[in-house]
Amino acid sequence: MYKDTIKIISIIITLLTSIPSYAQELWDNTSPKREERAVWIATIGGIDWPRTKATNERSTEAQKQELRNILDRLQQANINTVLLQTRIRGSVIYPSDIETWDEAITGRAGRAPDYDPLQFAIDECHKRSMELHAWLVSIPLGTYTRQRSYGAMSVMKHHPSLCKTTRGEVFMIPGQPATADYIAGIAKEIVERYDVDGISLDYIRYPESTYAFNDDNLYDTSTGMTRAEWRRNNITRIVERVHDVVKAIKPWVKLSSSPVGKYNNLSRYRSGGWDCFNAVYQDPQAWLRQNIQDILFPMMYFIADNFYPFLYDWAENSYGHPIAAGLGIYFLDPHEGRWQLNDVRAEMYAARGSGIGGIAFYRSYHLTQNIKGIYNSVSKEFFPYPALTTRMTWMPDTIAPPTPYNLRHETGTISWQYGHPTTYGQWPFISFNIYGSNQYPVDTDKAENLLAHHIKDTDFPITGSATTKRYFAVTAIDRFGNESNALQEPSTTSTHHTYDNIMAAIDHHYNSTSTLKAKSSNTKSTRTSGKTAKQPKPSKQKKTEQKPIIIDFGKYLN
Repeated sequence: MYKDTIKIISIIITLLTSIPSYAQELWDNTSPKREERAVWIATIGGIDWPRTKATNERSTEAQKQELRNILDRLQQANINTVLLQTRIRGSVIYPSDIETWDEAITGRAGRAPDYDPLQFAIDECHKRSMELHAWLVSIPLGTYTRQRSYGAMSVMKHHPSLCKTTRGEVFMIPGQPATADYIAGIAKEIVERYDVDGISLDYIRYPESTYAFNDDNLYDTSTGMTRAEWRRNNITRIVERVHDVVKAIKPWVKLSSSPVGKYNNLSRYRSGGWDCFNAVYQDPQAWLRQNIQDILFPMMYFIADNFYPFLYDWAENSYGHPIAAGLGIYFLDPHEGRWQLNDVRAEMYAARGSGIGGIAFYRSYHLTQNIKGIYNSVSKEFFPYPALTTRMTWMPDTIAPPTPYNLRHETGTISWQYGHPTTYGQWPFISFNIYGSNQYPVDTDKAENLLAHHIKDTDFPITGSATTKRYFAVTAIDRFGNESNALQEPSTTSTHHTYDNIMAAIDHHYNSTSTLKAKSSNTKSTRTSGKTAKQPKPSKQKKTEQKPIIIDFGKYLN
């Protein structure tokens, strides 16, 4: 179907990039209530975070504050998902029993900080109602020199049979079945210890051809698979193993990956030799079809014909899962590329219009630094309201949680009660969404009415934008995204009025006042007709206090 629309899309994109003011007329940019809005925060070399190394109490606090500042900016832009690079190159940013500390945190590999960066990041994301997905670089292990510097904690040292060095770079070997167990073991360690919302596998593929990597010595022709099929099966085995291990512990943890941005050659558009299926032996569409992945964040760092046809290919082969188009906003940086803001805006309009499910930005630095105005466009034009992430309808648990009860709206706060467990064992499981409107009942399907989401408490302070709302509603939501019916404020016709009724009351008041004034004027005019009106003597005018206009709405509305 997308093939028949490519010409039309190309015309629209041309108009979008040349006449940006018409963008909203060409595509419906209505902000949806549910949408994946993700940002990658890269820790390798501290390119996004941390710039400060945690070597003492002062620098540790500075490092923490750096992350708080980044997350504040993302929250203000209504981002709901953070992909934090947790495994870098056979090294990690949390205290692990499997791999050593990455140098990004303290400036020296193997040196531990005085705090747990992953736990801190999770807590700070959850305070801001954002999900944190642990981003794990899967196959590359960095340079041979780098791995040797890790000593006894090097993957090369304690699992040499799983590693291969080629052209100075070390990789895990996909063809070794134990590689799947090893990577799944890291995911298991994280999920057991931390309240992460997702595990995201990056570089879950064979190395590109420039590395001349192969593990063909493990290929067995008796399997009946071609060499290409065997390689794809090796990568799928890792994805499947991670799925089986993680879902057995916490089935709500979202599993995702960042495949190459083009799945395969299309009938009219070629991939240019860089695609999932043939170049690096990934089959992410099959992973969605088999439900061993919940979400995809394809790296669609392209423009024009290298982006739009492949966007619609992803959208048409999502198998009911959200796919967040990964946009390479780093190309807005003059040091990285020559993209203009309208290149990204056009792709965002196309992604939302395609129904693909969301948008992801690589990287956070370029977004939060507002390179070429990208932050302003994202926060004001595309994400003016908060959004929930996608409901996991492909999971066995699709039952909505019970509705809260006893909503009370008092001065400065609303509160409610919940008579069911809000945890799953030790882990938070139920939270609450707050909606507000000036019309009753509150429409909880509208994104603009979503004031706050994933609130852990059973009360909510009426501050900020909430102070402009007259009515409130509350829902319960679980970790699968299932949402309860809304608990609305109690209503009576004498205390709650619609906007139309209030405006009618105002019109009625002023019409009545105008009629009375007109009658009074006519009476005075009749009394003085035929007589010479006395001219008042000049006198000093007394200052009188302006009295407020008081309208008795109840007179007209009850």
